[in-house]
Amino acid sequence: MSTNNNLKVWLAQIRAPFLILAVLLVAIGVSLSYKYIPANESISIMHIVLLVLGAVASHISVNLFNEYSDYSTKIDFSTQRTPFSGGSGMLVSGFTKPNQVLTVAIATLVISAAVGLYLALVSHMLILVFALIGGITIVAYTKVLTKFALGELFSGLTLGSLMVIGSYIALTATPGMPIANVIPTEVWWISIPAGILTSLLLLINELPDLEADTAGGRRHIVVLFGRKVAAWVYATGMILTFGSIIAMPLLGITSYWVYIALLPIPLAIKASVTAVQNGDDIKQMVPALGSNVVVVLATDFLLALSLIF
Repeated sequence: MSTNNNLKVWLAQIRAPFLILAVLLVAIGVSLSYKYIPANESISIMHIVLLVLGAVASHISVNLFNEYSDYSTKIDFSTQRTPFSGGSGMLVSGFTKPNQVLTVAIATLVISAAVGLYLALVSHMLILVFALIGGITIVAYTKVLTKFALGELFSGLTLGSLMVIGSYIALTATPGMPIANVIPTEVWWISIPAGILTSLLLLINELPDLEADTAGGRRHIVVLFGRKVAAWVYATGMILTFGSIIAMPLLGITSYWVYIALLPIPLAIKASVTAVQNGDDIKQMVPALGSNVVVVLATDFLLALSLIF
């Protein structure tokens, strides 16, 4: 296999297009830090680069652990793959080998852990707590969390809310700072829609995989309650996402500029209606899965942008 083809295979294996989510979550934290950093202080560009590196590495790691598990449990062999769900298919196609995927999964986990440890030492030890939660989630996701309907919750927490909050802490906190002073109320609130959206990204992508995941022993929300209930959970999550954004300025938590993050609502409605009405029709669901990806990435981007003003 040529170097160029090998690169294409691994970009597909790590699901490179979806890694933009991790970058945007860091961007929200960076925007928040610029808002709160004292005028006489500056934000370390090196720390921003490290945050992006750690976030992307952790996202790659969980993707690869998931792909390795899906191959090992034979889920990959019966999944009806779409451009947005069902994994990359690289292992099943023989383009990569299980030991290669597992090695890179572990290596990227070590990289993200190293970044987390360094930032904890130079900023605040609360980063270490977040890193530990993230690391445990990555390792336990396929073996434990997806068997107890906790995968969606912990994905939203770690590859969502905590990534936003952790990025902010890494850029603004100092060692020894009282925990009560580390995280402003606005940071907590802004992290809520980001976390919910990550959970919903995972949830809607599980709809086409119901039969394969059931056979593979997974017990996530779609498996436990069926596609119809899961679709309503997804729609409710969208209401909570944009409802929290609407509420923030009204409660005096952030500026009305945050309302630019409401622009993806029409796509969110489209995805929700399709999921509720056609959640069991994979062909009908593919456009909804695409709309959902746009909603998640666009809303996160607009949240980051709104905080600059």
